[in-house]
Amino acid sequence: MKKYDPHAIEVRWQSFWERKGYFKVTEDRTKKKYYLLEMYPYPSGKIHMGHVRNYAIGDVVARYKRMSGFNVLHPMGWDAFGMPAENAAIENNTHPAKWTYENIDYMRAQLQRMGFSYDWDRELATCRAEYYCWEQLIFLKMFKKGLAYKKKTYVNWCELCQTVLANEQVVDGCCWRHLDQEVVLKEMDSWFLKITDYARELLEYCDRLPGWPEKVLTMQRNWIGESHGAIIRFPVVDADHVIEVFTTRQDTVFGATFLCFAPEHPLVKELTKGSDKEEEVAEFVEKTLKVDTFMRTADFAVKEGVFTGRYCLNPLTEEEMPIYVANFVLYEYGTGAIMAVPTHDQRDFEFAKKYGLPLRIVIRPEDRELTEEEMTEAYIDEGILVNSGPFNGMPNMEALERIADYLESKGMGKREVSFRLKDWGISRQRYWGAPIPVIYCPQCGVVPVPEDQLPVLLPLDLELKEGGRSPLPYEASFYETKCPCCGELARRETDTMDTFVESSWYFDRFASPRYENGPFDKEKVAYWMPVDQYIGGIEHAILHLLYSRFYTKVLREMGYLDIDEPFTNLLTQGMVCKETFRCREHGYLYPEEIKEGRCIDCGKDAEIGGSVKMSKSTKNVIDPQKLIDRYGADTVRMFCLFASPPERDLEWSDEGVEGAWRFLNRVWRLVVENRELLSNGKPYDGIQPLSPDLRDIQRKTHQTIKKVTEDIEERFHFNTAISAIMELFNTINQFLNNNREISEVARSVIREAVDTMVILLHPVVPHITEELWEILGHSQSLATVSWPPYREEALEKESCLVVIQVNGKVRSRMEVPVSLNEKEIQDQALRDKRVQHFIGEKEIKRVIVVQKKLVNLVV
Repeated sequence: MKKYDPHAIEVRWQSFWERKGYFKVTEDRTKKKYYLLEMYPYPSGKIHMGHVRNYAIGDVVARYKRMSGFNVLHPMGWDAFGMPAENAAIENNTHPAKWTYENIDYMRAQLQRMGFSYDWDRELATCRAEYYCWEQLIFLKMFKKGLAYKKKTYVNWCELCQTVLANEQVVDGCCWRHLDQEVVLKEMDSWFLKITDYARELLEYCDRLPGWPEKVLTMQRNWIGESHGAIIRFPVVDADHVIEVFTTRQDTVFGATFLCFAPEHPLVKELTKGSDKEEEVAEFVEKTLKVDTFMRTADFAVKEGVFTGRYCLNPLTEEEMPIYVANFVLYEYGTGAIMAVPTHDQRDFEFAKKYGLPLRIVIRPEDRELTEEEMTEAYIDEGILVNSGPFNGMPNMEALERIADYLESKGMGKREVSFRLKDWGISRQRYWGAPIPVIYCPQCGVVPVPEDQLPVLLPLDLELKEGGRSPLPYEASFYETKCPCCGELARRETDTMDTFVESSWYFDRFASPRYENGPFDKEKVAYWMPVDQYIGGIEHAILHLLYSRFYTKVLREMGYLDIDEPFTNLLTQGMVCKETFRCREHGYLYPEEIKEGRCIDCGKDAEIGGSVKMSKSTKNVIDPQKLIDRYGADTVRMFCLFASPPERDLEWSDEGVEGAWRFLNRVWRLVVENRELLSNGKPYDGIQPLSPDLRDIQRKTHQTIKKVTEDIEERFHFNTAISAIMELFNTINQFLNNNREISEVARSVIREAVDTMVILLHPVVPHITEELWEILGHSQSLATVSWPPYREEALEKESCLVVIQVNGKVRSRMEVPVSLNEKEIQDQALRDKRVQHFIGEKEIKRVIVVQKKLVNLVV
């Protein structure tokens, strides 16, 4: 018997598919298109099991859709610029370009070895000039539309990354790439993209994405953060400045007794300049900005501040209010300044008590009085306005609108909708990125690079400075240039773009990756976009997905796209996790560090420690290549798809991998051992009558087609689809083991069942199924075979199981032909010997027959 040799089989069929070009695709308007895309990887090292799982999920869908008659686009590329690749290059003491291109070659070979059905002719890498030249063009068009601008601001700075981070890249006060590295605020000039201009549309369109997980949409809605309220203007005493404050509680404005700035608010320096408070305030600001945002604003954090020495006027009470700088006020929320109402905000209450600031109650409960002297905490519930001038006696919720009207009529403020979302800072002080195409001229100011001079090339012959610092600001051959307006000596921008800029439009470029007259061919991108199914990790719910939606809307307004959203359906797959143990001396251990329940280093007992995500940082990754070398790609694919539904975490199990390997060997043996019998079988003609066991096999075959089709099409539950195929295998195997003499009609039914099993398995394990398909005598590759339909008539049962109850208790069961009517079922139930025993001589008062499933006898 020919032995299952996955390595020989897989290499053979991968070469065959490539030679035939089965996965290359062009626009075909006679077919319905299907664009399937997994989030492309950083080429910072080898692929890991998270990659394998993600891409295996996508490959099942791509192959299924292709077999279902769709024109499938399934591309792959590389998110090649940015910190992941650069940091890895630094760690390995090599140039980022060399490191990146070598990794691309290695990872491409790994993906090809997994048998993923990519159209490799469309491969792109964002670090190539033919890609980022169009990124620079889009930036210039955004600059001319006022969507790209530069300003001096406080930015998030990671010392390890030596660069700025966007707000979305700060996690609990730490760098998203170095979760133990505290982020500090640093003042510098930075480039921003005006994503806030699209905040309203981004929020509204969250309701128009039914194919997205609600969890992701909720995260995006919360990040955009719409708030309805009012802008109130507080004039500064003895100055021409007016401080604008955004509040959602204009009903409490009569109770505002002081005002607080965020430490980085630009007016802080201006109002204290030259005063005796300047040094004290500056020291407080510097100290506060070293503390991460989470710690500053947490409920348990101590509320601290410093008096600026200046006052402003409450526009409604006309009273002077002291101006403070407070640690709990965030510059990114509202205007970066708040009116403090200590009697009706707990945070303000604690601050006022600490610094001896006045309290004024303006809302009291309907059933009791409040006094400032007796308050131990802020009153934050609804109530009736007091001490609020013409609004006294009004319910506070009703007063929200009335006070907003009053502010607008008096020119003291206006209604306002504020968003938590802030403009996207894209400047990075790193080398390995797309240069920002801007020139600084002493005479002309900020000048965009002319479009006909693009791309501004990143020089690849430079070495990184000490600590990974960018060499671009020190390399005259890069930064020295001439102003395109006046011809005088000028200087290039030496910052590069955030890597999320590249990933915000790469899916569009896949439609025409070799197009040389623009970012993409409009006709081709109109055919393929939007992406029908996007697959990636939940960790990108805010960053990448939100930026991609923003870029799509910008490109639409530029005339490049005709769509509003980039991804019709989104699947966020779970993580790959690994079980851990805990040793009291050595901490967390992995299974390979345990022997007979004890730590291999110290010999002490190890306890169960829970599961953790596989990642390079925790050094618990499983190298897919080792598994491929031992079991083959199909086994690895099958384990990843069978072990868990895709949206849930996958718990790594060596036993699970072994189980997948054993099952594929059983399938192999079934086909090879019965090769002669199966190859001689002819398709069942549907005329000859079938015995009950053959009828069961035929029914199981079509039930399996239906189940697998629905699991892939509707739910992406590949684990239950595989389970159904395993049941079909067991049915076939049992019949073959129990029947030595097999008739012609039996051969036909079994042949149909085996063919179906192999076809249904193909998207999951494409190599072994191609080999088995050929062994079965087929000349056509499974890559071009159509997905089988199920026949409704084949699903119908000839008999059904009916439960018989006596006075509500189950007393017997019987198999009856489905053709019987209710009266015939009732009569047969009454003839049942067990039922007759329980009835005896008792009178039958009533017989209830329920949908040919249940007979209940009431006696």
